[in-house]
Amino acid sequence: MSGNDTTTLRWLLKKMRIRNDEQVNLIIFLQLYSLFLQPLTFFFSSEFLETMEDEVILLDFWPSMFGSRVRIALAEKGVKYEYKEEDLVNNKKSDLLLQMNPVHKTIPVLVHNGKPICESSIIVQYIDEVWKDKAPLLPSDPYQRAQAKFWVDYIDKKVNSPGRKTWCTKGEEQEAGKKEFVEIMKTLEEQLGEKPYFGGETFGFVDICLITYYCWFYSYEKFGKFSLEAECPKLIEWAKRCAQKESVFKTLPDEKKVFGFCIEMRKMFGLD
Repeated sequence: MSGNDTTTLRWLLKKMRIRNDEQVNLIIFLQLYSLFLQPLTFFFSSEFLETMEDEVILLDFWPSMFGSRVRIALAEKGVKYEYKEEDLVNNKKSDLLLQMNPVHKTIPVLVHNGKPICESSIIVQYIDEVWKDKAPLLPSDPYQRAQAKFWVDYIDKKVNSPGRKTWCTKGEEQEAGKKEFVEIMKTLEEQLGEKPYFGGETFGFVDICLITYYCWFYSYEKFGKFSLEAECPKLIEWAKRCAQKESVFKTLPDEKKVFGFCIEMRKMFGLD
């Protein structure tokens, strides 16, 4: 408090008929508050807390359909983050990745204020719970929420392996992978039904966890010599609908770039 403030305060206290000894104590208290307590309360105020930004880091690999899930979820929520690319082609995993995911040593890893969260579907759920004020990704209804988790678990257990076989194997193994992949897509198409999205009218958890395979469909079809659109037309309509969303089309890599990546991988594996 300045000298002028103190003089004004004394005048007001006299008008209020407060005794001189009480005035002194009150003025000392207010001076201490001005010096110490008032600045401290600012740090706990909503205004200050709103200015603080979370530190969010994503450890990822550009063609990963699992990392893309996290990027789409972060985009849906409008969360700013630092992207760190891992060199998985040459198996040069960063010290940060090994530190943050010492068990599996895989991407994606979301590091939120120094704390790691691993496994893409778990990360998406975490994002939905932490940044809950915008674009809910999972249903609020317990039954619908359980159903969404069931189908994401189905996708996680069923889709990647046969999809990989369509471009990463030859002969009978490739044919078996292609047949299994198409059957899985038909099961998912049946679950989608006539709905615009798996959860109904709103783009959500299941959509995020499946749409990231869309940029790989071209490679699966080219190497496997089949047409997914011919086999599952409604599912492809759904994929095209999802791809119109900004969070999706700005996240997914170009399908031709993914195809080029597959060609290089086949060479490394001695398939071509």
